[in-house]
Amino acid sequence: MRIAPAGDRALLVDLDDVRTVAAHHAGWAVGHPGIAEMIPAAATVLVILTEDAEPARVSAWLRETPPAQVLGRSGETITIDVRYDGPDLDEVCATTGLDIVAVHIGQVWTAAFCGFSPGFAYLVGSDPLSIPRRADPRTSVPAGSVALAGEYTGVYPTSSPGGWQIIGSTDAALWDVNRDDPALLAPGTRVQFRAVT
Repeated sequence: MRIAPAGDRALLVDLDDVRTVAAHHAGWAVGHPGIAEMIPAAATVLVILTEDAEPARVSAWLRETPPAQVLGRSGETITIDVRYDGPDLDEVCATTGLDIVAVHIGQVWTAAFCGFSPGFAYLVGSDPLSIPRRADPRTSVPAGSVALAGEYTGVYPTSSPGGWQIIGSTDAALWDVNRDDPALLAPGTRVQFRAVT
């Protein structure tokens, strides 16, 4: 773990990989009075400090607080119904030699971090995959597309370009400005996918 100042009111914590980030982010969820917000990414966590925080004390607390043994927020699992009808499903199954639907629904996924577009969560599973991105990205991926790339799965909240392998679709609203929290998935949220027809 490497911790460096990021301006005068933040610390950037550099970790080894996304699973280490998720474990530490979950462990730090107990909170520290000097932390206003934590923003996880693939290999870092940006820790925004309160006005009266002492960066050295917060840094020491971050180093001393153990990572969580179980990823995700306690008791919060969201089920997302998926029609496994994606245009890349057969190719992904053939490439990996796996029953991708069984693998996808057979584990609980955790939102490691959010980005790319509002409401898009990068989900990691307990049984990591390694799915190559498409050689030719699509100029338009429909909202609700359930896709895989690298070790991640995600759901496109809006129509956008994308290079992930589309394995299915959902009607779940990942981003809704009329909700108190517009994003359905936040870092630490656990997700269980369920196959529907």
